[in-house]
Formats: sequence, structure tokens, C-alpha cells
Amino acid sequence: MASKDTTDSPIAIVTGANRGIGLEVCRQLAANGTRVLLGCRDAAAGDKAVAALRKGGATAQALPLDVEQPASIRAFAAQAPGVWGAPRILINNAGVSLDGFNVAVARRTLAINFHGAELLTDALLPHMPSGSRIVMVSSGLGQLGSFGPALRRAFLDPGLTRAGLHALVAQFIAAVSDGSHRAQGWPASAYNVSKAAMNALTRLLAAELRPQGTLVNAISPGWVATDMGGRGAPRDVPTGARGIVWAAMLPDDGPTGGYFQDAEPMDW
Repeated sequence: MASKDTTDSPIAIVTGANRGIGLEVCRQLAANGTRVLLGCRDAAAGDKAVAALRKGGATAQALPLDVEQPASIRAFAAQAPGVWGAPRILINNAGVSLDGFNVAVARRTLAINFHGAELLTDALLPHMPSGSRIVMVSSGLGQLGSFGPALRRAFLDPGLTRAGLHALVAQFIAAVSDGSHRAQGWPASAYNVSKAAMNALTRLLAAELRPQGTLVNAISPGWVATDMGGRGAPRDVPTGARGIVWAAMLPDDGPTGGYFQDAEPMDW
């Protein structure tokens, strides 16, 4: 573990940070004077990413983190504040887009993309100061246009609670299991549902944390040429990362509970 750093520069945690958009977000944050703590499932890949960042002048450190495993999340949240101190920025970037569509794919996709982000955020919040920034790395595929009208209303209901959101996610997994998802108005994509759930969580967290001045926003990086997006995607990695960094560096009077791409609002 790195020794204590006594500087006043902010501390950011970035998950899924050893490659692609996550690594570029770390580079851009470091260029803005932020210390970056990388959460990486692969320890060797994390160390390689840290070496590259340090070569560019960044203050960086990696810790093991598998957001699919609650025990790993708890261990990470216990260790992270001991590296440099309280993190002010959390970027929930780790995610998967799995091949196929069945109940196993649905469960695992939601476990990583939605539940993992929620569990990590809840575990880190006690260590984060008022006025922090939380960024959910979403996707344009999380928009509700492919959902049936009743489901769109349910996701956008101003009275939605965390328990209600969890019930919607469980409803989707059950519908995939028994083959009724299309009849119920669900898209045949666990990834789309996971990002729609992340977007709804963004609104709920923003309302919960508004009294302490913590800003929470969902960011679509667009279709980016990464291992996940494919090399034929029209956007490069720095462009995709830029909007995420914008949300991480918002001023105190910046937006919260929003959904953006390139700093422009998107329809839910």
C-alpha cells in the first residue's frame, strides 16, 4: 500500500480502472490534480495501469476489487480510506456486457452493473465527506424507450424507493426465467435493464444525498471504441471519458440526479 499522502488534492476512486474508459478517466482526473485509487479485479492489470499512470506524473494506487462479490466490496471499502484519506469522488465504471440472453446472464449482469455499484456506493459513503461527487457510468442503452409503457411509468415514478427498484429488477429476472419478459414489456437485453436500473438508482441517491451537498449523476460515454464497445465504435476513448470527468469535477452548484452525455442532458 502507498504511504500516506499529505497533499490537499482530491481523491477519486474509479472502478474497472485498469483499461479502456476507466483508465482514461484516471488519466484525465490526474491531469486535473486528482489522486486516483483504482479498483481492479485483476491485480496484475491494476499494477500495470498504475505504473503507466505514474509514468505520466499521476499519483495513483490500485486495490483489488470485484464488484460481483460483496466480500470484496466490503474489503475494498475498509482499505480505501487508509491509502490517502477520505475519497471525494466515486466513479462506478466497472461493468459487463455478456453474450447471450438467459436467466444466468440476467442475474450476473444485474449483479455487477447495478447491485455492485449500489453496494460499493453504500459501503463508501460513510467515508466520503459532504459535497462529494458520485458518477454512475451508464449508457444510452439505459434509456427507457425500449421498455413497455407500464414499466416506463414504474421506473420514472417519483415515489419509487430502493425497495421498489429492487422489486423491478427481481421482476425482470423472474420474467426472463419463465419467458414472459416480452409480454411484460421488458427489452431482451440484461445490459439495457441494468443501466436503466443504474439510472433510477442515480435519481434515488441524488435525493438521499442532496441535504449534504453530494452530487450524483449518470453519464453515458456514448458508443466508444473499447473492448466492450468494439473497435468499430465511432467515439474514441478520451472523448467518452471526458463527460465522466466533467461530472466528477462539477462545482457545488452543479446538477444532481441527472443523465448526461457530453455534459448535455439526456431523456431517461
